[in-house]
Amino acid sequence: MESVSEQCLLEERKYCNVLHLISPDGMNRITRDRVSALMVIIDELTVDVCGSGRPLNERNPKALIVTGNQHYFSVGADLNEIARLDAVEAFEFARMGQRCMTSIDNFPAPVYAAVSGYCMGGGLDLALACDFRICAPNAIFGHRGAALGLLTGWGGTQRLPQVVGRARAAQLFAAAEKLHAAEALETGLVSDIAPDPLIRAIELISERPPHTTVSTW
Repeated sequence: MESVSEQCLLEERKYCNVLHLISPDGMNRITRDRVSALMVIIDELTVDVCGSGRPLNERNPKALIVTGNQHYFSVGADLNEIARLDAVEAFEFARMGQRCMTSIDNFPAPVYAAVSGYCMGGGLDLALACDFRICAPNAIFGHRGAALGLLTGWGGTQRLPQVVGRARAAQLFAAAEKLHAAEALETGLVSDIAPDPLIRAIELISERPPHTTVSTW
């Protein structure tokens, strides 16, 4: 198994932490190693945010930003890896992905997805697990599984209807439709389009700095 540092880079800033998805080809596929790395980081940050027994005035409820690179947030699961899994391994991978997305969804501070380029399949599941999504003008979203005879098992089928409505979500899943940035904004999938979504997310967080308790968020 690859180390966490080969999957993600965690950058600490004053009011937030930035979790960069990284990979040699830049496509940031959601592999088993990446899911494991994300769970390690989210678990550690959750303990830090919740204080780990520290007094309230020493807690550090920093927001979290998840981002990729200029061309790819994430293209989703590695289909070659999935094809090699047997039934038991595939089931466990689905459970891992669900636990990972739930841990992000339940993170005790705001989580932003700063999306540039492609955000597809499991990558979209990841973005949907975040509280807010900000994208660049070149962002493209989609769940292409239906075109391949696949359907996500990582919570996207539950979260997408909550964000864009049941009818629109059903259309996106069934037709394997892609949404470009302007369409994503129109449907409510993203809250803002910015030339640099990471900078925009940092600006929004800095305008709303953390207080001394998690419950104030």
